[in-house]
Amino acid sequence: MHVIAALALPDVVAFDLSIPAQIFGHRDEQDRYRFAVCTQEPGSVATTTGFSLYVPDGLAALRTADTIIVPGYWPLSVPGRVLICALQAAAARGARMMSVCTGAFALAAAGLLDGKRATTHWQHADELQLRYPAVRVNADVLWVDEGQTLTSAGVAAGLDLCLHIYRQDHGADAAAAVARRMVVAPHRDGGQAQLLERPLPPRGEALAATCAWALERLDEPLTVAALAQQAGWAPRTFARRFRAETGHSPHRWLTAVRLLRARRLLETTDLPVERIAANCGLGSAANLRLHLGRDAATTPSAYRAAYQGRPADYEFGT
Repeated sequence: MHVIAALALPDVVAFDLSIPAQIFGHRDEQDRYRFAVCTQEPGSVATTTGFSLYVPDGLAALRTADTIIVPGYWPLSVPGRVLICALQAAAARGARMMSVCTGAFALAAAGLLDGKRATTHWQHADELQLRYPAVRVNADVLWVDEGQTLTSAGVAAGLDLCLHIYRQDHGADAAAAVARRMVVAPHRDGGQAQLLERPLPPRGEALAATCAWALERLDEPLTVAALAQQAGWAPRTFARRFRAETGHSPHRWLTAVRLLRARRLLETTDLPVERIAANCGLGSAANLRLHLGRDAATTPSAYRAAYQGRPADYEFGT
């Protein structure tokens, strides 16, 4: 009997907690897993969704668990020393350690991700990297398996990682049966990209007006020189300040926002792919396919199908 303990930190993301509970704690799994929820201070545990959970088990549950799962929580405060020591002790005796979404921050605080690849929700990946520079953060994947330590990307990516673990424990056929029960896809590769949104510079910073100007002209052949002229700086100065404020080069930012607009048009319109590419300044359907493949590991037709409920091979023109 494999014992799994899910650690509910205040304020736990209820959906993140419910994913392993539904997969490993379901009544159909009682012959394979014993699933329990624990917390540092037994009793009422707040969630991020407006209700509280009653959790009777304390950290003693971590001492005997074969797998420990840390769901996401918010705000991303650093766990106390007692909790960190409990996680470190579990890892030291060989327990499989896993996080869902921002639960990676707890594993990182315990030093369990040092020198390892890890992921978390794309919105918080930069913060994870900044706080814990020894962690090799990858915001472009759904989950990362480092053997004893596993991390998933944001929210629903926890489904993919839990099914991956189930597949490791009991084989592909058994995992597919669980996926059918859950009414989800049985397999999405860990290398599949999160659906990221590249952030704009914060409002009020020096480049915000230039970025807003560019967003109104994405179908035009914008250059760094044109952006610099709009900002009133020399091109080299502009490029240097742009990278300092956004973390990206002007060219990379332009490509990202053009691709973001293309994704929005794929989600909400029936425009042909060639026209979408032109409207967003990506030039051609082939170029759009290239960039979308790199960014989200998918094609325009498959992306549109996922959002509009179309067959994956249905294409609105090329």
